[in-house]
Amino acid sequence: MKDDYIRIEGARVNNLKDIHLTIPRHSLCVITGLSGSGKSSLAFDTIHAEGQRRYLETLSSYARQYLGILQRPDVDHISGLSPIIAIEQKTTTRNPRSTVGTITEIYDFLRLLFARASIAYSPVTGKPMIRYTAEQMVALIAQQYKGKRCILLSPVVRGRKGHYRELLDQILKKGFLEVRIDGTITQITHNMMLDRYKSHFIEIVIDKLVPPSQEDADPALLARLRDSVNTALYHGDGSFAVLDPDTGKLDHFSKHLMCPESGLSFPEPAPHSFSFNSPQGACPTCKGLGYTTRIDLQKIIPDPALSIAQGGLDPFGKYRDTTLFQHLEGVAKKYGFSLHTPIKDIPEEGMDTLLYGSEELIYVKSSIGTHTITFSGLIHRMEQMSEQSEKRMAANDRYLEEVMCPECKGTRLNSTALQFRFADKNIAQLAAMDILPLLQWLKNVEDNISERQKKIASDILKELRDRLRFLLDVGLSYLSLNRSTRTLSGGESQRIRLATQIGSTLVNVLYILDEPSIGLHQRDNLKLIHAL
Repeated sequence: MKDDYIRIEGARVNNLKDIHLTIPRHSLCVITGLSGSGKSSLAFDTIHAEGQRRYLETLSSYARQYLGILQRPDVDHISGLSPIIAIEQKTTTRNPRSTVGTITEIYDFLRLLFARASIAYSPVTGKPMIRYTAEQMVALIAQQYKGKRCILLSPVVRGRKGHYRELLDQILKKGFLEVRIDGTITQITHNMMLDRYKSHFIEIVIDKLVPPSQEDADPALLARLRDSVNTALYHGDGSFAVLDPDTGKLDHFSKHLMCPESGLSFPEPAPHSFSFNSPQGACPTCKGLGYTTRIDLQKIIPDPALSIAQGGLDPFGKYRDTTLFQHLEGVAKKYGFSLHTPIKDIPEEGMDTLLYGSEELIYVKSSIGTHTITFSGLIHRMEQMSEQSEKRMAANDRYLEEVMCPECKGTRLNSTALQFRFADKNIAQLAAMDILPLLQWLKNVEDNISERQKKIASDILKELRDRLRFLLDVGLSYLSLNRSTRTLSGGESQRIRLATQIGSTLVNVLYILDEPSIGLHQRDNLKLIHAL
């Protein structure tokens, strides 16, 4: 049948010389030949270019004005084309935020899994965190404090400095007469102020009552307890505490995820809570990169035998009559060396001051006389110059080195995101696993989770397993999801894009691949052919 073939007539793109060709559809076809024989000209510049041009012509004129006009390839006629996807052999992106997990969208499914089916653990006690409904809180208070006097407290300030005069006046206007300040219950007075330089903990005293037991409860007392709990939740932004005045024991309750012992609470998890590209999930120190940059002293001082005057401090060059070198002379005089002293012979204290600065006064001689300064250090000066000028930032980049973020240890996520676990593993641990062990773990994970988690996670787990199998089929079992795409070879990047396309399960699509087996061991070639 005519539709079973792609027919090309009169192709003259680049070094093709009026080629006529028939290619069978629904089959794996290989174009081979010597270098420069026109393989890429036929596959990419003729077949793919014409398929792309025809697709764009189906769009509205309004959409086409933003996409530009594609030139028709130099060919007489092409028939039998399907929708075409070309996967070239090149690195995917140099973006440091891009990983194997993000470009395959597998990490997106992991984020969804943790947002819906994970369990939060308290970083203080290591125990699972809990959440209550208002009715459950009423029942628990009635059970724990029946016949005992207790005090309901709504937290409004947690460990912050300030005098809080306006806040205390607002609390008084709302009808509350007492607050608990730093552990002591105090009556509110007009224009009351606290020590503004100390950190304070302030809680509103909502009610003092003796809860009834639910079995023989007085309806009026139970209604009062229910109203007080709702009021405490409103003023405490979903959290409150119950104080036993006899023992000083404090029990915490929250509609959010909360540690019942310490009172620490987490916001409700969402997919962006586990994204290192989102402020809600990213490590605040490295901003989700997994590494920070610092000045490499070996690059600043490549030859310690040179003196400062000879250009031993590489970013600043040889001695010149400038303000900076006048400051350096002042530091040198204070610590007993000169700018002509080899850097290796400069006293340690003097070298520390040169690099990192000091609050001590330095006497500096200049054309206008002698004056005193505090020297901020050469490294601080380089950082300031980088902030002020992009050109200087590029120049200083060669003196920087990337080091693992000390806060997140390379996981890219903040501490809250790492406290959520699924089958005793957090999302960073799963992203660090190689593809093959991760797939094996996902196959057996349903034996280690609750029935509720199974119902929520079954569809997500199936999608994760399917997408990981596609990566295995193209010979990428040794990669991990947190692997940066900057470190991938051209062949690896191409096979990742291929696995993503296979995972989309489109049919009747014409794929054009540029040497997809490059870099593969011979035993993996059969896997790749089977996947194709």
